[in-house]
Amino acid sequence: MKAVRFSRFGDPGVLEIVDLPAPHPGPGQIRIAVRAAGVNVSDWKKRRGLMDQELPQTLGHEAAGTVDALGEGVSDVAVGDRVLGLSGAGAAQAESALLDHYVPVPPALDFATAAALPAALETAARALDQLDVRAGRTLLVNGASGSIGSAAVQLAVARGARVIGTAGPANHAYLRSLGAEPVAYGEGMAERVRALAPGGTDLALDVAGSGVLPELVGLTGAAANVVTIADFAGAQEHGVRFSRGDTGRALYVLDEIGPLIEAGRLAPPAVRTFPLADIAEAHRLGEEGRDRGKIVLLIG
Repeated sequence: MKAVRFSRFGDPGVLEIVDLPAPHPGPGQIRIAVRAAGVNVSDWKKRRGLMDQELPQTLGHEAAGTVDALGEGVSDVAVGDRVLGLSGAGAAQAESALLDHYVPVPPALDFATAAALPAALETAARALDQLDVRAGRTLLVNGASGSIGSAAVQLAVARGARVIGTAGPANHAYLRSLGAEPVAYGEGMAERVRALAPGGTDLALDVAGSGVLPELVGLTGAAANVVTIADFAGAQEHGVRFSRGDTGRALYVLDEIGPLIEAGRLAPPAVRTFPLADIAEAHRLGEEGRDRGKIVLLIG
C-alpha cells in the first residue's frame, strides 16, 4: 500500500510516498480502505523532530473510509460500512489504516468532511472536560476559528456555556454563527473581553498558542482555570495545564458526532483537500496557518 513516511527530520521536502505492507487488524480493531485522512499540527511537529524521535515515521491519526477487515471480537460494523475514527498506530495517511476507535460516517457527510472531525473533536472535548465546562459558566476560547477552536466553541455551546472567542475580524461572523461572541485578538484583547464580561471569564482555553497565557490567567483569576493545547513552554512558566492525549482521551465524543450533526449543533469545518501525492504542499499550507479550515488528504 502507498503511505506517507519520512526517514529524516526537516522541512516538507523530507516527506515521501512509500510502499508498505498492508496492516492486519488486531483484537478490537478494524482496517479501512482509506478515502480521506486528516492532517494536523502534530504531523509537522513530528516531521520537524519536535515530538517523537524515532525514525522512520509514518503519519496520520484520523481517517475515514470503508471497512475491509475486522479484528477479533469486532461485531458492531461490517465489511463495506462507511466509518470515521482514530488510529493509535499513527499511520492513517495511507491507502489502508487500522482504527482503534470508530463510528459510522453520518449520512450527510462525505469522506473528506468526516476525516476532518475526529482529532479536533477529541482534543476539544478533552480540554473542555479538564476545565469542567458546563451550563452557567463563561468560557474564553483563544483561537476560536480554526478546526479545534470551532469544535471547542460548538461543544461548549452544546453544554450550555457562554462562549467568547478570539479571532481576526474576518472570522467574527463565522464565530457568531457557531454561537460565540467574537473579540479581536492582539493588543488590547483582555480589555475587549472585559467589555463583554466585566468580571472576566470563568475559564479559558488556549488553542492558538499566541503567548497570551498571562492575560488568560488574569481574566479567569487563576492558572487552574486555564488549559492550553498549544503552548507547552508557556504552560510550564505560568502554571497552566497543558492538555495532551496521553493523560486521558475523550473518545466518547465520537459517539456524539452523528447526534450533534442531526440536531444542527455541530457544523463541520471547511475542508481543503489534497491528493496523497501532494502531502508536502499540504504540510506547507498547514504550517503557514492562514486557512481557517481543515486540511485533508484524499486517498483512493
